[in-house]
Amino acid sequence: MKLSKTFTSMLPALAASTAVLLSSPAFAETYGFSQIGSESGWRTSETNSIKAEAEARGIDLKFSDAQQRQENQIKAVRSFIAQGVDGILLAPVVETGWDQVLREAQRAEIPVVLIDRGVDADPSLYLTKVASDFTEEGALAASWLAAETNGVCDIVELQGTVGSSAAIDRKTGFDSVISNFPNMNIIRSQSGDFTRAGGKEVMESFLKAEGGGDNICALFAHNDDMALGAIQAIKEAQLQPAEDILVLSIDAVPDIFRAMADGEANATIELNPHLGGPAFDAIAAHEQGEEVDKWIKANGPLYLPDTAEAEYQARR
Repeated sequence: MKLSKTFTSMLPALAASTAVLLSSPAFAETYGFSQIGSESGWRTSETNSIKAEAEARGIDLKFSDAQQRQENQIKAVRSFIAQGVDGILLAPVVETGWDQVLREAQRAEIPVVLIDRGVDADPSLYLTKVASDFTEEGALAASWLAAETNGVCDIVELQGTVGSSAAIDRKTGFDSVISNFPNMNIIRSQSGDFTRAGGKEVMESFLKAEGGGDNICALFAHNDDMALGAIQAIKEAQLQPAEDILVLSIDAVPDIFRAMADGEANATIELNPHLGGPAFDAIAAHEQGEEVDKWIKANGPLYLPDTAEAEYQARR
């Protein structure tokens, strides 16, 4: 009887100790996150947002920076599988070449969530994609430009990384709209690899090829960093960006709002970087046996200079 009472009196303490152990890092869920790299301000914001969301949820997040190389991402995913993580977040640098490693994750019963970009693979090999509709972004950009120019404009285009879903789909959406306007034409198009330096270098070549810029009505850049590099090239060519050449891009990073407030850019479309919450929620729902949509969309609006200063102050 005395032993029974003693044991009974210990139960609250044992329960409390068990709760502490279960909530400790040793019992936290572990996820792997293979990020493309840090080629732009938006990419850095996305990385920081996902890391912060993981920390807030008590998730042990193993992070790998691929430095824009697919082979590094495949190695990282295989490392995550070997470590037995509970889930994998993958921001794929290009669309193709993922089938084998995704099958390996599937065989290990580890759900994979695509972040920001898609892949050209059997949809059954990944849980879901959390991303904007890039085609819709491109179409929105073209629709704004058509309205701004009354459907008459010779355009130079700075494409994103060759083979990436963002570059492919943004171009598809943009082209689908301007094809309805006979006097809207893309006269030059080249990849700037989503980098500011790449945008500046390619824009310099566009300006030289097009008579110093006299033949260019507008620049459409697949992201803000390339647009910001191009703005520098336009200024160095003794032209006024946003006036002599309209500047339109996608991402909505703080620096593009600064450029708009300074009269050097005309419009940007927001690419939402806060994708960690929906991704972690999707894996949690999957673990509970719930159905998860194959595409969780996170599109943002188009911003113009009239709100640029306020947006810059709020985002910097």
